[in-house]
Amino acid sequence: MVLPDLLTAAILGVVEGLTEFLPVSSTGHLIVAGSLLGYTGDKAKLFEIVIQAGAILAVCWEYRTKLIAVASGIFGDRSAQRFVLNLFVAFLPAAILGLAFSKAIKANLFAPVPVASAFIVGALVILWAERRQKRNPASVRIDSVDAMRWTDALKIGCAQAFALIPGTSRSGATSIGGMLFGLSRTAATEFSFFLAIPTLFAATGYEFVKNRALLAGGDLSMIGVGFAFAFVSAFLVVRWLLRYVAHHDFIPFVWYRIAFGVVILATSYFGLVRWD
Repeated sequence: MVLPDLLTAAILGVVEGLTEFLPVSSTGHLIVAGSLLGYTGDKAKLFEIVIQAGAILAVCWEYRTKLIAVASGIFGDRSAQRFVLNLFVAFLPAAILGLAFSKAIKANLFAPVPVASAFIVGALVILWAERRQKRNPASVRIDSVDAMRWTDALKIGCAQAFALIPGTSRSGATSIGGMLFGLSRTAATEFSFFLAIPTLFAATGYEFVKNRALLAGGDLSMIGVGFAFAFVSAFLVVRWLLRYVAHHDFIPFVWYRIAFGVVILATSYFGLVRWD
């Protein structure tokens, strides 16, 4: 299947925005969608990472009041300083491991079948975490991101590092990791949003600078379209997810992840789809 470039960019932008902050792996969906659309290779991988910036800008806009307050109080407000420190500490594990292993991960795991396997494994982890918190509600000791300590942030940062495996889901790893380490579902989800800002902006900037030689003049229009569609769709998802987690658990995403993974594995095994 080959579509005009701008339409392909728009579809992938929507996929990125809709899945970036849900515990379903945006990278996994982009790899599968790119394979179906015939948009694969090193340039496609770069495109998929760069348009994440559009989704992150949606979070920045949604939380602009909080971010402005933190920026204005960074030199005198202890709460703002603690918030920034927590983000920095949580950012480090994935940044260090990503720099060390990104080439190997791209070479071996950026393919639909490994992604599908990670989808299923991740679903089982989410199911376990949700049942654990329901059995032991007293394990929730943090109801707000402002109540987190740097040790809590470090634990969540280590959980985020698992998302270097495509199909794991960065938002899923941080949200579920936060719940396992004592955060409420809402606090864990919000911290996942905030942690996405330095993590994905850093990944986007690094990949763009490192691989900019892959891009030609015409590719910038594709990136622009993908960026815009990612921003709009992510903005809608962020607002919806904040309302959702206040009253619901992540179990529906468990069944979605399992179904998604099984379909990819089955179509690959029986030769129904030639996944690139």
